Amino acid sequence: MKNVESARAAPTTSPKPKAAAKPPATAAPKPATKAPKPATRAPKPATKVPVKAAPKPATTAAAEPAKRAAAKAAGTSSTETAPHSIGLPKRPRPARKVAASARLDMARRIVALAEDKKAADILLLDLEGLTTLADAFVICSGGSERQLESIADGIVRGMRAEGIRPIGTEGLPASHWMLVDFGDVIVHIFTPPERDYYGLEKHWSEAKAVLRVQ
Repeated sequence: MKNVESARAAPTTSPKPKAAAKPPATAAPKPATKAPKPATRAPKPATKVPVKAAPKPATTAAAEPAKRAAAKAAGTSSTETAPHSIGLPKRPRPARKVAASARLDMARRIVALAEDKKAADILLLDLEGLTTLADAFVICSGGSERQLESIADGIVRGMRAEGIRPIGTEGLPASHWMLVDFGDVIVHIFTPPERDYYGLEKHWSEAKAVLRVQ
């Protein structure tokens, strides 16, 4: 009886096989960490320290006479700036190293050169002590534009032959007035109407007439 009951009690179905254990799912590898972002702001350049220019020495009009006097005493100055009045340009003038008699001799030589070119009514005025523009004026007249140019050219050439060069010339024959500047002596060459119009002899009536050639 026991065997029968045990047979009855035994299960009629065979036991189900156990499912194979699934391998554990491996987690996907995490991506590598991101590279650090570059700095968005560029480093500031070093600030430059401004370099201050050296201050220029102050020049005053009051210091000019002292400088000229010192240069003249030292004998190093070869030129000096001529004072000028309204209407006359600034011009360099050679330092005066000759006596007044020598300057008048130069003016007489200019008169002779003008006479060689047939200049008319030649007048030599001594301006010593009256102005700093020049020590003497030579004033003469020419009858035509061609003669004005001839007188001026003859004076310049004659003085250059003696080693004396003019500082400059002004005016044109067409203007009926020409000027030749020798520093200590200034030569004015006019046509007669312009000479009467400007009236230099009347303007410098206080000057001494050293020589006159009609």
